[in-house]
Amino acid sequence: MSGLVGRLADAGYAAGWRLVPKLPAKASGVAFWAAADLVARRGGGSAAQLRANLRRVVPQAGDTELDELTRRAMHSYARYWHEAFRLPTTGPAEVLDKVDISGVEYLDAALEEGNGAVVALPHSGNWDVAGIWAVDHLGDFTTVVERLEPESLYQRFVDYRETLGFEVVPADGSVSFRLLLQRLRENKVICLVGDRDLTNTGVPVTFFDEQARFPAGPARLAASTGAALLPLGSWFTDEGWGLRIHPRIRVANRSEVAPATQALADVFSGDIAAHPTDWHMLQPFWPADRDAATSDSTGASATGETSEDADPR
Repeated sequence: MSGLVGRLADAGYAAGWRLVPKLPAKASGVAFWAAADLVARRGGGSAAQLRANLRRVVPQAGDTELDELTRRAMHSYARYWHEAFRLPTTGPAEVLDKVDISGVEYLDAALEEGNGAVVALPHSGNWDVAGIWAVDHLGDFTTVVERLEPESLYQRFVDYRETLGFEVVPADGSVSFRLLLQRLRENKVICLVGDRDLTNTGVPVTFFDEQARFPAGPARLAASTGAALLPLGSWFTDEGWGLRIHPRIRVANRSEVAPATQALADVFSGDIAAHPTDWHMLQPFWPADRDAATSDSTGASATGETSEDADPR
């Protein structure tokens, strides 16, 4: 992201974490809801791309239903950020009391084997809440944060997640990969967002009946260490958050990385289809949309945002 845009983004996030917790939760929530409504009604930029993505997820939806799905999805996205700005000042007990989780036995069984676990999840619901649950259940875990510009913005997200108890490493290739391997060999848990391939060099998968690419990292880590690969679904409930840890996807060696990644995509698609408005994908995701964005004469994406400033999670 450009220097000016990056500085403005950094200032905006700084203001969010400084000011939102000082406001009454109900009042600030209404403000975020109203802003999401406005973006959805205008229908351009990120809202238009979100609508195009939802059309793949809910292909039977007509235009009126798709408009409503887009509005609800923008509300869900706004809810994520409203919660994110408030989480550092919210007591863990208050959060955990509203978490409804299933499938914990799959995670516990993986750790009993002694090879660690790779938990992979999509950009859905509030994955920071999943992290708070993991810290409470495990004591600690490790995750990766995309290297953002300016450095102050990247550090702001590192500080945010470290405040919640996460161990954070930058997504800088071989160095972070070696550290993640080490954590798995220590029988630790790695949590990775696994639906968005920023490099466009990931594993080809079929996702909602169309070709897409998923990052190979989760399956590669599991194949390299014998760790369990566990998909996790995340969505909002009326009063809190729903989480589901799915059964293990077996990855015995490097030759199984591609089929394991397809299996991960299949699990993600099931959870996203069940909770389509909680999938926060406001960027071009499928190659057809990415190609259109690349050919845009302005050089910007179809959302008017770069991959970094669109959703720096």
